Amino acid sequence: MATQLVLLVADKLRVPVLISDLSAERVSGALHRIRGDLERQEYRGRLQPGEAAEIAGLIRGTTDPSGFRGCDVAIEAVFEDQKTKRTVFRQLEDSIAPDALLLTNTSSLSVTGMARGLRHPERVLGFHFFNPVAVLPLVELVRTAFSSDAALLTAGDLAVRLGKTAVPVADTPGFVVNRLLTRLFSEILAEIDKGGDPTTVDRSLETWGLPMTPLHLIGYIGPAVQRHICDTLHRAYPDRFGRSASLTAVVEAGLPGFFDENGKVPPAALILPPEPHEVDPDRVRRRVRDALAQEAQLMLDEGVVATWEDIDRCMTLGANFPSGGLTRLLTT
Repeated sequence: MATQLVLLVADKLRVPVLISDLSAERVSGALHRIRGDLERQEYRGRLQPGEAAEIAGLIRGTTDPSGFRGCDVAIEAVFEDQKTKRTVFRQLEDSIAPDALLLTNTSSLSVTGMARGLRHPERVLGFHFFNPVAVLPLVELVRTAFSSDAALLTAGDLAVRLGKTAVPVADTPGFVVNRLLTRLFSEILAEIDKGGDPTTVDRSLETWGLPMTPLHLIGYIGPAVQRHICDTLHRAYPDRFGRSASLTAVVEAGLPGFFDENGKVPPAALILPPEPHEVDPDRVRRRVRDALAQEAQLMLDEGVVATWEDIDRCMTLGANFPSGGLTRLLTT
């Protein structure tokens, strides 16, 4: 996702952008992919002639954190590991100005935990984009107990300039979109873990008009990434977010998802429960609907967001739910 963020910032703001990674080879590879993407956009008419070279000229790479000296904003987009993200922020803090924003694109981890111990934790915020970055307009704007009003306002303005809609959310595991999607996945995966046929379970929600069925969406997100999010939410809310044996089997087998290129379930993705479980699609829908209603109400009670409208906005703009968002699904 880091290269997508670089493209977005350079294209929308037309300002110099610096990208960093662990090695010169990785930086070079990222720059190569960015140039290729820009050239394809120009070839397809999405950019005017000459714009690809203009935007590419704004983007540089480095492996030295001191190269960020003078940057106004730093957006961290490394792998979802709290320790790694804290290390990145500590390195950046030694280079950037005290009033420069430190933003993390984490999808589920504690932003407060990343800010704690920094010299200037007040400028740290969650700034969670959704994939594909160029298409989905939501940014979950995550405030911590340390975050200043100035940082929040500046980050909100940045989101607008990037063409995004920022929804303020509290710093809780999974924020809004991933917490609700993972609750949905948890119910679906529990049916499969009991022996339900994955294809039948997956198709149970087709009548909802979602952009993808649950198992196909897990494949798009990446099974390993989704298992990491599931683990984060299980640690926070073990009574509602389980650990799935089926998802673990998919990850440990190195599969890209529950379905192969022919739409079949690979044998390695199947666990063998004591008894097969007959799937009733109506019951699956009721189960998922009840779970989502419960989770959304808990989020409101906890102050994760202020209103049902905020939840609907997050789900339509960040998860591409049909118009009306979660409210429509729960009332139809």
